[in-house]
Amino acid sequence: MSQIQKYGFFGLLAALLLVAILLFGKTSYNRQVVVEAQHVDTVPPIPIPQGIRIKKHAEAKTEKVKHKLDSLLKRVHKRYDFHGAVLVAQKGKIVYSGHIGYADFRKKKLLDESSVFQLASVSKQFTAAAVLVLMEKGRLQLTDSVTKYYPEFPYKDVTIQHLLYHTAGLPNYFWVAEHKWEGKDAPSNQEMMDLLCSSDVGRFFIAGRRFDYSNTAYFVLASIVEKVSGLSFSEFTEKEVFKPLGMKNTYVYSYKKDTIREQQLIGYRLYRGWRHIKIPGTVNDAVVGDKNVYATTEDLYKWVEGLNSGKLLSEETVQMMYSKGKNKYGYEIPYGLGFRLSRWGEEKIYHYGKWNGFSTGIVQYPADDLVLIVLEHTSFNGMTSLNANLKKLVLKHFDA
Repeated sequence: MSQIQKYGFFGLLAALLLVAILLFGKTSYNRQVVVEAQHVDTVPPIPIPQGIRIKKHAEAKTEKVKHKLDSLLKRVHKRYDFHGAVLVAQKGKIVYSGHIGYADFRKKKLLDESSVFQLASVSKQFTAAAVLVLMEKGRLQLTDSVTKYYPEFPYKDVTIQHLLYHTAGLPNYFWVAEHKWEGKDAPSNQEMMDLLCSSDVGRFFIAGRRFDYSNTAYFVLASIVEKVSGLSFSEFTEKEVFKPLGMKNTYVYSYKKDTIREQQLIGYRLYRGWRHIKIPGTVNDAVVGDKNVYATTEDLYKWVEGLNSGKLLSEETVQMMYSKGKNKYGYEIPYGLGFRLSRWGEEKIYHYGKWNGFSTGIVQYPADDLVLIVLEHTSFNGMTSLNANLKKLVLKHFDA
């Protein structure tokens, strides 16, 4: 008897449908399991956004530079008796700020970020800026003769421009003060101007003939600022330079005439290779303009940024500061207005200073957008070498 006959047509059809359901249902279930398993196994990791990766890389490079510069500072401190502060900035950001050594050797007080250093000849750029502020206000011209403001000035053909570029040929006021001054205390700017006007000390050369770095020129400039503004040089720079740039820990100090401030450092020298002795003031220490601006490394960076961004002077005037002057014969000199400029090779805008134990340096490398600031107060003698090493380390590890 056939199956159709035994179960009938509809019974056979039901059996076939049951087999189909079981067969295809199993296949579908297995396929779903495989797909789900593959989905779980192949989920990619969540990617780190590119901005975060770049930030972490930059932070790692910054930490590496900090470590390298800390090590350099420790070596210089140990080998060369460096007691000072260093600030390095690149592309508008501070990448390192550190200090090492003592502020006061007798009290064993350590230097910190609030320690205020005498800038020595780095002060000259602030004197130049003060003159240029008055120029932009229309209060004076660079072609003005000194005799316009001090009729008794014995060198008749000297202009403000000659003073700024160190081409005035004036005698050394240090020598004049040491040999001609008879007062009990060190002379002020006005007293030194009176002494210079009444003395018979000859000039080195006729104004404009050549470049001869001159402290006298910049003390005379500060005196002109006082005469034109009716303010002391300290008051004028505070009002027109330091305050506009947010330089809260920068000021002009005249020896014995001004009060010593809390974090103000004194200079030292090493005696017999181990003992640090304070360097006393001299007859030349009350005169300002060529020296005697005090500041921190942070404030000096505010100065550079403020000057370069046009917060104080116009772009045209700043470019004058950073451009080489010329003597009367048309030959370039390696000095702008308050800044030394490299004679050859890589462009460098800089100034170093050395006075009564303070060694200072501020250097800009425009091509690398790099600023180096070093302040020290124990007669350190390796400023140029230290700046070169700082530059090398920063460029090596940030360009790597």
